[in-house]
Amino acid sequence: MSDDERDHSVYVVGDVHGHLDKLIAALHEAGLVTRDGHWAGGRNRLWFLGDFVDRGPDGIGVIELVMRLGEEATTDGGQVHSLLGNHEVLLLGMHLFGDTPVPSDYGFRSFARSWHLNGGQLADQTRLTDRHVRWLTDRPVVAVVGEDLLLHSDTTAYLNWGETVEEVNEAVSGVLHGRDLTAWWDCWHRMTTRYAFRGATGADAADQLLTRFGGSRIVHGHSIIADQLGIQPAEVDGPHSYAEGKALAVDGGLFDGGPCLVVEL
Repeated sequence: MSDDERDHSVYVVGDVHGHLDKLIAALHEAGLVTRDGHWAGGRNRLWFLGDFVDRGPDGIGVIELVMRLGEEATTDGGQVHSLLGNHEVLLLGMHLFGDTPVPSDYGFRSFARSWHLNGGQLADQTRLTDRHVRWLTDRPVVAVVGEDLLLHSDTTAYLNWGETVEEVNEAVSGVLHGRDLTAWWDCWHRMTTRYAFRGATGADAADQLLTRFGGSRIVHGHSIIADQLGIQPAEVDGPHSYAEGKALAVDGGLFDGGPCLVVEL
């Protein structure tokens, strides 16, 4: 381990879903920001795993906080990064395509309909600017940090986008910088799938991604820990390690009354 690796920690945050005040409070408790939400984490590294928006009151406020923290952390020798979640794809798809029908043999589908069904907030759409759109569309969907493979969704769908982390991120970036409605919908649909690492074959599924992309453990959001454990969200008190230790779930279910987990890896 290098000296640079010894003098900082890596933290991850799962799905925030518009709960800006609770996010700031959790980051402050972890020593990463001040009470008013400015970077205080020094050389530490912080990764957000996506789903800033929908379901909660201030998704755009969350995006603006993460954007600003990225700038402040860099000045202080730290780092703040983020992955794209399925709800960011939904937000942008709604912004670009609205109620334009998606070609389908399964009845009417549109980004507007799915956005409404999945907790879309009008304030997020009305406050969304070109600057937010550019920043969001430039986010990766996969990253390897140390021995951890960071994903938003607990799905093997990432395997369909490439053989390496770089290929996957380039493939999704190509979709999001284009205007192919069907490709956008396919991206959204793939990232909504979940639970690939549960059950008897879960460890094998995790191994597929780890073997291809690197790392020894998957760290993900997307699927609420309480749903996996059969408990109430308010009972969640930390991340959930499963799939023979090859997967770590960090979505505390903030929008449903669970905690905002800031997890040190």
